[in-house]
Amino acid sequence: MIYREVGIVLRTMRLGEADKIVTIVTEGRGKVRAVAKGVRKTKSRFGGRLEPLMHVSLQLYEGRSLDTITQAETIDHFRAIREDLDRLSRATQLLEVIDAIVQEGEEDPRLYQMLLGALRTMEASASPLVVPAFFWKLLAHMGFRPMLDQCASCGATDDFVAFDLNEGGVLCRSCARGTRVTPEALDLLRRILGGDLVAVLTEAPSQASYEVEHLATRAVEHHLERRMKSVGILD
Repeated sequence: MIYREVGIVLRTMRLGEADKIVTIVTEGRGKVRAVAKGVRKTKSRFGGRLEPLMHVSLQLYEGRSLDTITQAETIDHFRAIREDLDRLSRATQLLEVIDAIVQEGEEDPRLYQMLLGALRTMEASASPLVVPAFFWKLLAHMGFRPMLDQCASCGATDDFVAFDLNEGGVLCRSCARGTRVTPEALDLLRRILGGDLVAVLTEAPSQASYEVEHLATRAVEHHLERRMKSVGILD
């Protein structure tokens, strides 16, 4: 059966002398793994359309274990991200997390839309908060929204001084354990999850934004139960 999909290339793997296995997160079919035949040849009609980060429109032939890509057209190649090593490094984190979370055949168009939205935002903004904001919103979408307005241990509603990943939220001074967190960082996290992200991304980086970024990475790794390979790739 032949079908069409739009998606974002997450990663590729060499297959034989000239082919590649391409992993794509799609709008309608979750994660798809498909063979691109002859794509590594100089005269391949696919050219560079099937590289990680490419937003593409595809025609595929459904196979038993792997589908086959028969057509590929570029929708967006995110040039500003590709030409900025810092942004490229951050975008790679987005791809890695989506690759780890989305399952083959698991339909959740929202995950594809969130990734596309994050990449478009990153294309337009060099803010270091694009990735941590994506991580927090992704966790919230999956049902792991952090508790930020009362102590996750005793229910107290003020004097928050820490964030504990096992408890899933902030802790008051009496229950404090986990990672120390400032009121400014908690306020920033509330704004990110409360719909004020556009304004947040226009602000200059601060100590609070670095706290939120560090905590977001730890929260995602805690959920994935492993370290992310792409974090600190340029450090």
